[in-house]
Amino acid sequence: MSRICQITGKRTMGGNNVSHANNRTKRKFHPNLFKKRFFLEEENRWINLKVSANGIRTITKNGLKSALKKAQAKGLIKTY
Repeated sequence: MSRICQITGKRTMGGNNVSHANNRTKRKFHPNLFKKRFFLEEENRWINLKVSANGIRTITKNGLKSALKKAQAKGLIKTY
């Protein structure tokens, strides 16, 4: 699977390295991703997600079930 957060949808961005002489070369900015296990209390089971640091904050704030429903509505995850 590619480097995409399953909750927020953050993905790799492109940009430039800029040297002191203002030479520009292409580079990539990768999201801060973690493979993390979450316990889904409603179904009494563990799920594995690849989430960014911002995605973990979203889950903490809104709750796991709510975050999963929003991610499924966006098309970021099929089933959980």
